[in-house]
Amino acid sequence: MKLLQKIWLFLPLVLSGIAQAEMVDTFQFQRESDRVRAVALAKSLRCPQCQNQNLVESNATIAYKLRLEVYEMVNQGKSDEEIIQIMTNRFGHFVNYDPPVNAQTWVLWGMPFGLCLMLLSLIIWRTKKK
Repeated sequence: MKLLQKIWLFLPLVLSGIAQAEMVDTFQFQRESDRVRAVALAKSLRCPQCQNQNLVESNATIAYKLRLEVYEMVNQGKSDEEIIQIMTNRFGHFVNYDPPVNAQTWVLWGMPFGLCLMLLSLIIWRTKKK
């Protein structure tokens, strides 16, 4: 009997580990294609409050509001580029998971290549030294 009691006490703990909560948006789209496009667009935009979460994954209040704002703009017929531009104007290029290459982001894009070049130069220098 004690084993059965221990199992019943342990079961809620195990089940709580696999349970997941998910925010449900009840936004009504005019077309199913708009819903798919809006969700894909919200997934491509980073939450301004969270670390490395998009607007769909984040449970932050700001992410919820921005997600609804994106859905509304899609319903209004705005293009993806217009919506991304509006969000970029408000939050900067941080909001894009794939920021464009320009004067403000050249370090972000160039750093991996620069580090690889430095590492390659160091390896060549060390092998010539020996």
